[in-house]
Amino acid sequence: MIVLGIDPGLASTGYGVVATDRASGGADGRLVALDGGVIRTPANRPHEARLVEIHGSVAALLDKHGPAAVALEELYFGQNARTAFAVGQARGVVMLAAGQRGIACSSYTPQQVKGAVCGSGRADKDQVARMVKALLGLASEPRSEHMGDALAVAICHANHAPVAAALVGVGA
Repeated sequence: MIVLGIDPGLASTGYGVVATDRASGGADGRLVALDGGVIRTPANRPHEARLVEIHGSVAALLDKHGPAAVALEELYFGQNARTAFAVGQARGVVMLAAGQRGIACSSYTPQQVKGAVCGSGRADKDQVARMVKALLGLASEPRSEHMGDALAVAICHANHAPVAAALVGVGA
């Protein structure tokens, strides 16, 4: 299974593409990173132009990697309202790009992501970066916090999806 993880933001949208080793040709089911980075939009451009850029970049990632799912970090309301609206708009265009391709989206709170990656929903950013490096077998920690968060969201979904699918079968 290939998952595109997204850490949404208007100025910086982090992305990370994670696959089970089987999906990338391996045999043991371990998670591997296929891609990661940050989509940056200039502050001096109008919001609508920045959203178009995020949408286009995410659409290109979806077309390139063909993920089975998109996993997004939930909006954190501790930010100010203006920032929260901008993050919500970025989330919306990511979900639109996925929806246009029929790709399911799932959302996870920061605490859920930290718990899935570090074992504690109260882990700090450095601990998350170290665990992302370890879990994906990377040579170094992710280049940016946004990329690291996006890879962590993808890891969270990749580990959560099989359990969720099994639970659906239990209720049938």
